[in-house]
Amino acid sequence: MPTIDFHVHLADYQQPTESLRDGIRRHSGLELEAFVQEWSDPRRYLAYMDEQGVDYSVILAEITPITTGVADNDLVARFCSASPRLVPFATIHPHLTADPARELERLVRERGLRGLKLYPTYNYFYPNDAVLYPVYATAERLGIPVMVHTGSSVFTGSRLKYGDPLYLDDVAVDFPRLSLLITHGGRPFWYDRAAALARLHPNVSIEVGGLPPQRLPDYFGDLERLAPRLIFGSDWPGVPRSVGDNIAAIRALPLTEAAKERILGGNAARLLGLENV
Repeated sequence: MPTIDFHVHLADYQQPTESLRDGIRRHSGLELEAFVQEWSDPRRYLAYMDEQGVDYSVILAEITPITTGVADNDLVARFCSASPRLVPFATIHPHLTADPARELERLVRERGLRGLKLYPTYNYFYPNDAVLYPVYATAERLGIPVMVHTGSSVFTGSRLKYGDPLYLDDVAVDFPRLSLLITHGGRPFWYDRAAALARLHPNVSIEVGGLPPQRLPDYFGDLERLAPRLIFGSDWPGVPRSVGDNIAAIRALPLTEAAKERILGGNAARLLGLENV
């Protein structure tokens, strides 16, 4: 089963904010320009994946001008065209897009993007807002997964009230064939709600990007039971340790080998259609 990092951001943003610059400086020790120079070539990131033991990475577009900046869908599509190991995910800003559902369909059919990431706390909307229902319906029809940022963020301007996973209950009920991922597991207030939703709804998973893997048993309790609904992600470049260190920490958890394989790639492979690759 492949090892899949389901949560990777680009180094290069067309419109970076000062808060993003501070975050890059804090995590890498580099100024943004130097960081971009090192990491904007996809061949460099593919080499890093090899070093860290990662077979596939999901690369996320980000149109969040208030908080981090803009790394748009075309930038992600171009970056991922370097290799099938780089899986491009689109984003939609519902306040800035005239017809979000039509735009999502175009991005999938014409640009080859394979999923969708939404940023409620960055772009100020609730995940169950009716304006998003045509987007969810389109994603369900196209068979692509939808990631939704939940919980906190270090970036200036984020608003926590939009990050409660409970709002995804409506979406899971109304779109039962839509694969939903609770990104960051509802950190730090709502781990219990994320776990309850994943246990209740067969179409809901928890993506653990940005969480210290050794703390997952503290956050979610019975990981063995929850393993079919957990998906590994690093949140690179904001990961405090290397991606490989986080993978090793997952492997060190007191779980069966089958559970670890599900978390590190099996569940993600199913969502991305990579089971037989």
